[in-house]
Amino acid sequence: MKTELEKCMSGEWFDCHDGIFLEYKNRARELLTQYHALPYNRKTERYNVLKSLLGSIGANVSIGQPFICDYGRHIHIGDNVSVNMNCTFIDCNKIMIGNNVLIASNVQIYTSAHPVELSERLNPDWTPESKQYFCRTFARPVTIEDGCWIGGGVIILPGVTIGGGSVIGAGSVVTKDIPANSLAVGNPCRVIRKINQTD
Repeated sequence: MKTELEKCMSGEWFDCHDGIFLEYKNRARELLTQYHALPYNRKTERYNVLKSLLGSIGANVSIGQPFICDYGRHIHIGDNVSVNMNCTFIDCNKIMIGNNVLIASNVQIYTSAHPVELSERLNPDWTPESKQYFCRTFARPVTIEDGCWIGGGVIILPGVTIGGGSVIGAGSVVTKDIPANSLAVGNPCRVIRKINQTD
């Protein structure tokens, strides 16, 4: 029988109030509190907190304050990455960010969602006394490949991969995969042209 964590990571419905997730959240909140208390110029200390918070982190990584994440441990960041202020990463499943990536302010990355149909969304086993959550949740990984630029206010939904070298225009809502070396904008986000690799 699968654990709730195993269900979560395999994209199945899982109980997001299971003890393991509450433990992950509590630890992340403690580390985020430490991170937000550090001044910008204390870069070594800030990096060390991120190293404890995240699943993995490369060299020359900057994450602006404030920063919000769910667990932290499912976020993996490569080298030469800038995440600007006020970003939210809901990392119930993996968020994989490659090398040489720019993420502007107010970007939201979601790996978790709920079924659309109400009959599926509500948990039939829930009671006010139960420790389970009243609705069903699933999570799918998000990948941002090398060399991408994610514009301000972009929302990336569960299961999306953004191909290497692509640019996502400000305010876009990315609902499906974007191929490599593409300029994509809008809600829903769509490719408007290819990007010359020599640019």
